[in-house]
Amino acid sequence: MKKTAITLLAIAASLATASAGDVTKKIMKDLHKPEDAICKKVGKGEATSADLDTLLKGYQDMCADTPSKGPKAVWVEKCQALIAGIKKVQANKDDTGDFKKAVNCKACHDTFKGK
Repeated sequence: MKKTAITLLAIAASLATASAGDVTKKIMKDLHKPEDAICKKVGKGEATSADLDTLLKGYQDMCADTPSKGPKAVWVEKCQALIAGIKKVQANKDDTGDFKKAVNCKACHDTFKGK
């Protein structure tokens, strides 16, 4: 538990100091890609309240970021879906359906990375 709290604080601090464009990369690297990523824990219903708060803050920061490619309006729409999904999970830990639908890597990567 102590290690998790320290990790979450480190992630939050790194997001706070990231420059525009770097925010999304940091979120993907820190919150989506690791084997024990918070994103994955949410989908499994294993995320703590602190995990959800960290992911929500990250998605809010990401929404304010500017995509390197693709339309900003679509970016905001996709980020808002992630935010709404996390808020639903915060209200009811078992309500992960909207979050799982919003966390569609391919949809974002096709639009914003071209991959």
